[in-house]
Amino acid sequence: MTSAVKERPRHEAPYTLDEPAPKVLSFWDQGAFWANLGVSLFAFSGAYTVLAPDADGKPTLSIVAGIVAMIVGTAIGGLMLGLAAAPGAITGKPAMVLLRGLFGARLSYVPTALNIAQLIGWGTFELIVIADAARSLWDGVPRWTYVIAAGVLTTVLTIWPLGSVRMLRRYVTAAVMVALVYFYVQLLREPLPDLNEGSWGGFWIGADAALAVSISWVPVAADYTRHARSARGAFGAAAVGYSATQIIAYILGLLALALVAGDSTKIFDPFLGVTLGVLFFAVFVLREADQSFANVYSTAVSIQNLVPRADRRVLSIALGTLITGLALLLDIGDYASFLSLIGSVFVPMLGVLAADFFLGRGRRSWATSSSSPGEGSSSLGDQSQELEGTSPVGGRLGEWDTSGSAPSRWGMIVAWAVGFGTYQLINPGTVSWWASFWHDVQEAIGFSTQSWMSASLFSFLIAGLAALLIGRIGPGGGGRAAGRTDGKIDSPAV
Repeated sequence: MTSAVKERPRHEAPYTLDEPAPKVLSFWDQGAFWANLGVSLFAFSGAYTVLAPDADGKPTLSIVAGIVAMIVGTAIGGLMLGLAAAPGAITGKPAMVLLRGLFGARLSYVPTALNIAQLIGWGTFELIVIADAARSLWDGVPRWTYVIAAGVLTTVLTIWPLGSVRMLRRYVTAAVMVALVYFYVQLLREPLPDLNEGSWGGFWIGADAALAVSISWVPVAADYTRHARSARGAFGAAAVGYSATQIIAYILGLLALALVAGDSTKIFDPFLGVTLGVLFFAVFVLREADQSFANVYSTAVSIQNLVPRADRRVLSIALGTLITGLALLLDIGDYASFLSLIGSVFVPMLGVLAADFFLGRGRRSWATSSSSPGEGSSSLGDQSQELEGTSPVGGRLGEWDTSGSAPSRWGMIVAWAVGFGTYQLINPGTVSWWASFWHDVQEAIGFSTQSWMSASLFSFLIAGLAALLIGRIGPGGGGRAAGRTDGKIDSPAV
């Protein structure tokens, strides 16, 4: 046993990838964590994205249509988030290491690199939003002061991630719920405009925008649920906890948007203008640090898929410094395009993962481990796990090989690419050169997007179907991996 394991509190996350992950998070710990992530200042500042704004930035959907689109997109996204959460609890592996079983060790570096890039972007955006929101509370100090303060708080939380999750449950969640209720009461007392003004055209664009926010957590979910006591609890906490509060927060954001006549630059004004608004809004500003914390911690864990023996504490400090510096230099920019890009990459990847893990090769692994508790994995039906229990350090769980020597599975990359292409054909986004390319592809193949098409749903399903079909071809797609497949766990190949 290394000295790092001896020094680390037994109920805290491991420092390196070759240490076991303690199974210490209850359903309520996880539920509070996901519920807090569902309440974001982005739900207010980005509420306009579910109104399917046109090229000029003007909303297409009415507020009512936007609310319905948001609820549908969030509910679907919550189920997808739950599907991403369960494998972490079953295997005990963080998200990017889990992808070794899907793509192979070396090919998992592709989504890992994308994930690191998008998490650094999200972490930077979070610090910018915190600083801007804090300045709306009190602009008596320079903006950079708030950025640095948020960066320091974020970094401190990442040093003790599981302790931070438990702290959220004990102290933060109740304050956030009280603030939400208070603002609902206050905003509904204001004279609202006609919420039906607008159309229902572009409904699925709005739904996909809401879904993209949920799906942005998919490539990090297992980083936390690997510490869950049961897979069923991990699925339920993620799917229900996150969806419920995101819906509540987005509706509140859309009501505020209606009160400022759709001007997203003034979205915080209705909150600050009510009695005690500054006090209750400060709760949201402080709570936003859990978003940046989750992004930085998951970035560090993702990097460990590339450098397994790197200490996550050192990585967290370096990453906290990096995003703080970026937040001092950058502005938010085109948020809607960022969400669309995230969705187009990770929605089909989840489709491939869900199909292969729950219906394909992975099923043979976790189903076998469910009947063999000694192999270190909990089943979907398992509701109890010892507090001191740990997930396996080894790389192989049946046929789902997460070791450093896991063979490449190019077929799953192909399935992912098929899903990605499907998403782009239906919704190529708003980045001009990128959208122009996909419009040319549409014309070349005679494809025309219909109003009932959802880029997220179609890409998820098609990627999943492609994974199942390719998985029957042979070892490169989804057959038995090279090496032992007897269900025993090897020592870590890191």
